[in-house]
Amino acid sequence: MTTPPRIALIHALKHSIAPIEAAFAKAWPEARLMNLLDDSLSADLARDGVLNDAMTERFLALGDYAAATGANGILFTCSAFGPCIEAVAHAHAPMPVLKPNEAMIEQAVTMGKRIGLLSTFPPTLASMPPEFPASAQVVPKLAEGALAALDRGDRATHDRLIVEASKDLHDCDVIALAQFSIAATAPLVAEATGRPVVTTPDSAVDKLMRLLKAKA
Repeated sequence: MTTPPRIALIHALKHSIAPIEAAFAKAWPEARLMNLLDDSLSADLARDGVLNDAMTERFLALGDYAAATGANGILFTCSAFGPCIEAVAHAHAPMPVLKPNEAMIEQAVTMGKRIGLLSTFPPTLASMPPEFPASAQVVPKLAEGALAALDRGDRATHDRLIVEASKDLHDCDVIALAQFSIAATAPLVAEATGRPVVTTPDSAVDKLMRLLKAKA
């Protein structure tokens, strides 16, 4: 591919945009990014509590839009929508369409059996553990109140609540940060727990880069 690939980033939380842009800037600055944000997706999921057909249709529409703009790959940054994203991947194969967490999960399971899964969004802790292989022992942990703090613009409280929650995972082999919006706390969590920490943005950029450069 002579021109750098165009990657569509599709977000359900505005907090996901900065961390994934930072990960691309660090690892793959040549990629051309486009951001699509629909923050009603996460609000509607929190309200309905289930992923229904209407939600899948919305994801398919977002995928179609991204593909129509000339995207070479799509990365969804919202971790609670796995089945909807799989539908998009199926519709647009063989274009790489990544769930936000699949690359991190692949990395985490190579680092140990007992994996701490830290999140600030309760639906993620319901939807994500089944994405791990059966051999992994997933220990879910919610950082209660952290997302509300971030929504208020109080990043210090957000980070402190995540670090506090992470201390319950000190007996895990590795700690996986379940959302893009909490990736920046990785060094703090590693320091508080003494465990290795993996994040979704870094793993996702790495995997997209491998897939698209292999196709180039």
